[in-house]
Amino acid sequence: MPQHNRRHFLQVSAAATAAPLVPVWLDARARVDPRGTRAATALAPSPHPLRLGLIIGVEKDPDAAIAKVHDLGLPTAQILLDDFTPEMLNSLRKALEGYSVEATSLVVGGPGPEVYDFYQGPLTCGLVPRQYRAARLDRIKKASEFAKQCGIPAVQTHCGFIPENPNDILYREVVLAIREAASACKSNGQNFRCETGQETPITLIRAIKDVGLNNIGVNFDLANLILYGKGNPVDAIELFGPYVQGIHAKDGLFPTDPKELGKEVPIGQGKVDFPRVTQRLKELNYQGAVTIEREISGPQQVEDVKAAKAFLEKLIG
Repeated sequence: MPQHNRRHFLQVSAAATAAPLVPVWLDARARVDPRGTRAATALAPSPHPLRLGLIIGVEKDPDAAIAKVHDLGLPTAQILLDDFTPEMLNSLRKALEGYSVEATSLVVGGPGPEVYDFYQGPLTCGLVPRQYRAARLDRIKKASEFAKQCGIPAVQTHCGFIPENPNDILYREVVLAIREAASACKSNGQNFRCETGQETPITLIRAIKDVGLNNIGVNFDLANLILYGKGNPVDAIELFGPYVQGIHAKDGLFPTDPKELGKEVPIGQGKVDFPRVTQRLKELNYQGAVTIEREISGPQQVEDVKAAKAFLEKLIG
């Protein structure tokens, strides 16, 4: 997975989504589209608690980014953002309100390099590397303040390759760093979510318990456990269940080269057993968003997102 790949989700031309879909979460009144066109009369809000979404990199144009989510017929989005200025705040709030898209979390990364592989990853990702930790905690705190003003209920990040050994001094340092990040979010009335994948499920649960705060949970990336060779999502959900606050609907293959992560593939073509995972989420009464993630760019990404939406709608009901 190339460096900074996660910062480029759905950065495609508007022409790729030129035929807008009518979102099913709008109320029964005709709604004026923020671009000046009147949308068709929409359906009543869905009674199903599981609602779909998309992780989207906003970069410098919130209106264009949120318009893509709207045009794909998705009611929610996880927002990937580095710019926490007042101008960005106003633009993002306007776009979310105008397109009736719910921002379920603010996704934070960096500053500094983040390489998603087995060799450079432990040295560069998340809150584990000492040389980047203070700056990244500062960014998480700024993100939390931004999210509070934007009405976004959670901040999430990869905490990094958390050591398996709880006696490792680095493990204890990371627990303290996560507690500092989660405490900042708690003071702003938010949850702090650790994204899965770079550590085994039991290690992440251990760290969450050792942090000891009630606002910390998991963004359960179904494919990352497979891509990193850390577990199977069907098994992991039994551990993560009470802590799941978000889902990344993504698919992948287990690694076969010990130097390279597994391959991310379109939903339905990998090793994630989506029917079993979805059924278990329902049994656990999970009522959050199921956020589609496809780590490629260009028109094919849009087509894969559309296919994922159709696939997941059949499972959700």
